[in-house]
Amino acid sequence: MSFKQGLWKEVVDIINPKILKKQNRLKKWEYGYNPEYNFIVISKTGKIGQIIEIQNLRIALPAEDECFKRSEDKEKQYWQRQEYPKELARIKSRFDWEDYPSDFKEEWYDYIDNEFKKRDEGYWFFNNGNPTYITGTHYMYLQWSKIDIGAPDYREANRLFFIFWEACKADTRCYGMCYLKNRRSGFSFMSSAELVNQATISSDARYGILSKSGADAKKMFTDKVVPISINYPFFFKPIQDGMDRPKTELAYRVPASKLTRRKLETNEQLRELQGLDTTIDWKNTGDNSYDGEKLKLLAHDESGKWERPDNILNNWRVTKTTLRLGRRIVGKCMMGSTSNALDKGGDNFKKLYYNSDVTKRNRNGQTSSGLYSLFIPMEWNYEGFMDTFGSPVFTTPKDRTIAVDGLPITIGVIEHWENEVEGLKSDQDSLNEYYRQFPRTEQHAFRDETKQSLFNLVKIYEQIDFNEDLNNKERITKGNFQWLDGRKDGVVIFVPNPNGRFNISWVPPKNLQNRVIIKNGMKYPGNEHIGAFGCDSYDISGTVDKIGSNGSLHGLTKFSMEDSPPNHFFLEYISRPPTAEIFFEDVLMALIFYGMPILCENNKPRLLYYIKRRGYRKFSINRPDKVWNKLSVTEKEIGGIPNSSEDIKQAHASAIESYIDNHVGLKETGYGDMYHQRTLEDWGRFDINNRTRHDASISSGLAIMACNKHNYKPLAERQVKQVNLGFGKYNNKGLHSKIID
Repeated sequence: MSFKQGLWKEVVDIINPKILKKQNRLKKWEYGYNPEYNFIVISKTGKIGQIIEIQNLRIALPAEDECFKRSEDKEKQYWQRQEYPKELARIKSRFDWEDYPSDFKEEWYDYIDNEFKKRDEGYWFFNNGNPTYITGTHYMYLQWSKIDIGAPDYREANRLFFIFWEACKADTRCYGMCYLKNRRSGFSFMSSAELVNQATISSDARYGILSKSGADAKKMFTDKVVPISINYPFFFKPIQDGMDRPKTELAYRVPASKLTRRKLETNEQLRELQGLDTTIDWKNTGDNSYDGEKLKLLAHDESGKWERPDNILNNWRVTKTTLRLGRRIVGKCMMGSTSNALDKGGDNFKKLYYNSDVTKRNRNGQTSSGLYSLFIPMEWNYEGFMDTFGSPVFTTPKDRTIAVDGLPITIGVIEHWENEVEGLKSDQDSLNEYYRQFPRTEQHAFRDETKQSLFNLVKIYEQIDFNEDLNNKERITKGNFQWLDGRKDGVVIFVPNPNGRFNISWVPPKNLQNRVIIKNGMKYPGNEHIGAFGCDSYDISGTVDKIGSNGSLHGLTKFSMEDSPPNHFFLEYISRPPTAEIFFEDVLMALIFYGMPILCENNKPRLLYYIKRRGYRKFSINRPDKVWNKLSVTEKEIGGIPNSSEDIKQAHASAIESYIDNHVGLKETGYGDMYHQRTLEDWGRFDINNRTRHDASISSGLAIMACNKHNYKPLAERQVKQVNLGFGKYNNKGLHSKIID
């Protein structure tokens, strides 16, 4: 079984080697974002080495420094927590340290200084023969943090996590990270360790904790943060006020001294102590948690599990303001979670996660949320499948491989995961829960429950998984349509663009493109026999909430003798351009390029009037469930179909259901060729009683109805009439026949 990791990659040849060498010699590389090379420097030494990219974020690591080597034997080179010298372990506080003789303290100054250096600059060690860098925060987690199992394990996934986090801290444009994780990945302990690490070196600062409930935030504080703080060595531990194991607030400040009569009478001088005046606390879950306060760091745990009435989106809008002063970002948020089902908080977290995409920035260089999203697939961080070097065992090993816990690894994590999935396929809800807890893709992480689904979710998710395994990006081309040479109503061309609004999976051959037939001065679609479009339009460019629904367009082929794939959704458009006119023009160009008609809802008629004004009325399909004489005046004028009729709603849903059963997921001939993931996901969530949220389902269903409009043609009423053939009827009883009236 082959596997290719795609979590990170090395970036090469972006700096002239001479410039790199000179800058390193002069120690000119500054910690933070470097706009010239578009990477984030996390080195604090002025020198950089390897440049890597994690989830589209380019990060320059420090140049290799003094590298610890546990052994000359490559197979014995791995992370090992250094023993805390017994002489220092006996010292519980800085007050105890001050009582020791000078020659004893001189003996340990270098050791203590070196620990502070590792904390600030990071640490190098040989791992399986490779010089390996971990950040100072990661070092503090591994070396000095106490978790539920004692000392944390070294994992390559956590190394990448902390490198990404360091980049978030270094980048002044960033508010922090939004981490989509798998269960038992250690995020709660890592974020707790970072809280203590930062709080114990900061003065006049406040650190906070939020979770899916106040009880969870308190438990994280008492069970993780406080024990880590208590077990810090004395030289990292500031003066603490209050109880050793507080329940609500951990305060690093000078305790108030009690003024006694004896001190007053003897005029005793109190020793002046320097405290940090820094606190760590937690808050109950709510939209306005920490509102009006200034935070240096917020650990936001289980943020994908906020259920109504709590809303993570509303909370983040408020919390974001606690991390800035004016335009300057003064604090960071370390947010991480698995995702609940969509209607149990997962949908809001999903929006926040995708609003944190580092490839989509505003003119200030910030993402929509201000955070940077990170997803680490489960195969990188699944307990029991890490070897002694902290690397995940993706595929079944050929040689004897020992896990970090000392047990042998006999099967690869991916095969193990696939076996679990195979065993749950008969129980879709359990399968989706497993996907959410241990996701290999972002789509897995945001799987929804099946109980409310109108359609066959087994087939929908079979297709989604197949598309992901297929590397679906190779089947889909993003781009936009344009008028050739800017001449409207002329020739339309398709221009690939990674930021385009159209997703295309089939382009007709040249002889079928731009087929518009002129009959009696009217323009007709020349490829009506090949396929049709369905559209869910909108009329108003702006909305009060500045969100609004998207305009949605889908193209579907029929079975035909032309050079086209049968029953194939070849186009997906789900977007809301700045103005409705841009959307209308996009739709019109798609119709002309493919030469196909469109069935559109006519309750939002601006698109249909736009098509008519441009001379393409014959491209608009009349509602197929009525004959011409039964159409209203408006329906005769612009075409389209209403969405208010219960019969239409049922027919529309039935059309999607039939298509999914026949053409989606695993079939006898193989998997279907429906490659548009957003549409598949929308079908999985479709609610017939709340259709306004499902733009993709509306337009795709109309496309199916347009391609099968013969199924909806009304049947003429059968009227039985008696026909008089001119023959009389007689009663022949008796001697004489008598005519019957």
